Amino acid sequence: MAAPEEQDLTQEQTEKLLQFQDLTGIESMDQCRHTLEQHNWNIEAAVQDRLNEQEGVPSVFNPPPSRPLQVNTADHRIYSYVVSRPQPRALNDAKRELRFLLVYLHGDDHQDSDEFCRNTLCAPEVISLINTRMLFWACSTNKPEGYRVSQALRENTYPFLAMIMLKDRRMTVVGRLEGLIQPDDLINQLTFIIDANQTYLVSERLERSVCREERNQTQVLRQQQDEAYLASLRADQEKERKKREERERKRRKEEEVKQQKLAEERRRQNLQEEKERKLERLPPEPSPDDPESVKIIFKLPNDSRVERRFHFSQSLTVIHDFLFSLKESPEKFQIEANFPRRVLPCIPSEEWPNPPTLQEAGLSHTEVLFVQDLTDE
Repeated sequence: MAAPEEQDLTQEQTEKLLQFQDLTGIESMDQCRHTLEQHNWNIEAAVQDRLNEQEGVPSVFNPPPSRPLQVNTADHRIYSYVVSRPQPRALNDAKRELRFLLVYLHGDDHQDSDEFCRNTLCAPEVISLINTRMLFWACSTNKPEGYRVSQALRENTYPFLAMIMLKDRRMTVVGRLEGLIQPDDLINQLTFIIDANQTYLVSERLERSVCREERNQTQVLRQQQDEAYLASLRADQEKERKKREERERKRRKEEEVKQQKLAEERRRQNLQEEKERKLERLPPEPSPDDPESVKIIFKLPNDSRVERRFHFSQSLTVIHDFLFSLKESPEKFQIEANFPRRVLPCIPSEEWPNPPTLQEAGLSHTEVLFVQDLTDE
């Protein structure tokens, strides 16, 4: 990046040059200087023009070299001074940006056109005023677009200038300048027109600001409504989700209860079948006069009593099978003797793989045994 030639610039110009580069991000210092010089060192106008170019809007203050209107003078000199944007677009830009639009219609064959372009329109102070305070559009009346604008404005002579602005909600001509005019007079008259009508643009800016604020408030309100709707929707969805979960939980619970009932029914059925099998396999009861018989009285957990005879040679398992086959007996139980107090090993275990016989267990001819319920243990 080339450094500016400080000997050619004042301190103020150097500061504007650095500020313009910082605002626009242009790396070339020469390009920054050239742009500011084209805008008569008006940094606001230069920055605005740069922003317009970045947004795709043709430069108002520094038109592209490929499309300016070129005026051939009597001494064959060429002056290029016209913005490239078409007239309808210039009107729209002035309306959108709330700026004054200065329209110049160039009469190629008029005797004063050449002098006006050379001495007045191209005067530095005129260019500075145009660059800083308005948009500028010009065209030859020999061009189709210039002819159409001429028919609309109905000029009487040349050079012809018209100041157009947004007034009362429509683009209105608020000043007309016809005939040859000197730079100072042109600046004075343009300044007078601007000052006389500036309040309309200020009012429109305020109104647009209010409208923007109302739109912003409306947008905020709509956003709040949308957020409230989404919050309500999410709440409804959450309620529905919880309802589905609750229905699913109840369904699973009901299914679980159903399966438990079925399992309990199967267990009871299996238990009943097992009782019947035990009952069928019991050996016959000995007769009372059999000397090897044992009379046993069983006291059940429900305080009922059951009496039956067994043979001394029979295993204690037979006693357990008999009690198990009884309807009133618990599902799990143990048999206890009182004298001495002990639990009879009626079921095979590690200690007693083969349960002893009644005789081996030390039972007498008459015994009272107690049935201890173990179902809940």
